[in-house]
Amino acid sequence: MVLLRSFSVLVISEEAKKLYEIFDSIGITLRKTNKTKASSSADFSTYDIAFVDIDAEGWEKRLTELKQYMPVITFGKSDIKKVVKSMKLGATDFLQKPLKNDSVKEIFENFKDKPKIEIEGLIGKSRTMEDVYCGIRKAALTDSNVLITGETGSGKELVARAIHKLSERRENPFIVINCSAIPDTLLESELFGFEKGAFTGANYTKKGLVEWAHRGTLFFDEIGDVSPLFQTKILRVIQEGEFIRIGGSHPIKVDVRFITATNKDLTKACKEGIFREDLFYRLNVIHIEIPPLRNRKEDIPSLIEFFIKKHSSKRKDVTIKGITEEALDVLMNYSFPGNVRELENIIERAIAFTNSVEITIKDLPDYLLKTQHSKKTLLGPLREAVDTFEKELIWSALQKSRGNISRAAELLGIHRQQLQRKLKQFKIAT
Repeated sequence: MVLLRSFSVLVISEEAKKLYEIFDSIGITLRKTNKTKASSSADFSTYDIAFVDIDAEGWEKRLTELKQYMPVITFGKSDIKKVVKSMKLGATDFLQKPLKNDSVKEIFENFKDKPKIEIEGLIGKSRTMEDVYCGIRKAALTDSNVLITGETGSGKELVARAIHKLSERRENPFIVINCSAIPDTLLESELFGFEKGAFTGANYTKKGLVEWAHRGTLFFDEIGDVSPLFQTKILRVIQEGEFIRIGGSHPIKVDVRFITATNKDLTKACKEGIFREDLFYRLNVIHIEIPPLRNRKEDIPSLIEFFIKKHSSKRKDVTIKGITEEALDVLMNYSFPGNVRELENIIERAIAFTNSVEITIKDLPDYLLKTQHSKKTLLGPLREAVDTFEKELIWSALQKSRGNISRAAELLGIHRQQLQRKLKQFKIAT
């Protein structure tokens, strides 16, 4: 029996037991399951896939709710109207009763190497990125303000754009404001605009960025860098939903969804008195944290493939098709302080320098080669020597598996949970 993968499966059916027997017979290990029905307060982000019985009462509501968080497979008797309706509501596939082992196995085969949901513009199938995808889906379902945190270069603006594109505001403007680029002297005119004749040189009426974002989304990039004046001005707009142009006499109502991003610790900034606590709570209704690239190394090969396709057309004399194993090993072994943005820069540079159809180790920047992992001499007490050897062995397995923890555990001949404990013990980022 070939084990496909360990899945978290949500089953909405009175016949759940029968379905679990099929899972067991085809080699599916269930990480977490429910009995027959999920409560309305269920944390759907913990599940990989859902099976919904269309012969059960209220299946339409369940399908509509669950499709935002994971692929939904519907199953039931051969009722054409119900089948068509389920597909229109967003079901990924349909299985006819009585369920057969081969058809259920094929479903899991299709999803075993995919993230449970995909977001346009974002690359990655790691568990940490799946959590980000679920956060995006949840944020898109509401009109609440969102705070996105993460290191520089991790893709905060991409997440903000994804939320906007999936929300009901998608047809309206998405306005980006680089907070650190607007000086306080121009703050009000840029954000709120001005009336004709408001000051010398105001020969026309100008709309501010807040007004341009009406019925759309306003994205404040690097909100942690704004001045106290900026914080005060924007807080009123968020609280009241209105502003006054410079030289104006009447408030202008706006319908704006605010998404903000920062690489700073705003909780710490509030304690230090640098950032207004009332503004922080207004912005931090929904929080999405983007993991650094060093914590999701299994996504590096997919990102490299994406960037090669994106930038290879810039070379007119040769078609770049991929990367050598040796060069990939170097990138898998690097910590990427500049995150995804740094990886893209490295790949774009390598494409410009390479003389072959594949990126080689010679095409990579010199600093990458200098930071390659080197083995240490085993000296000192026996316990330290054993720990050092274990670290080396685990690191080697992670390299061979391209950061995939399940695959690394197989190579080491241990359970995934054992490897995760070792990673935590030795503080090894994956």
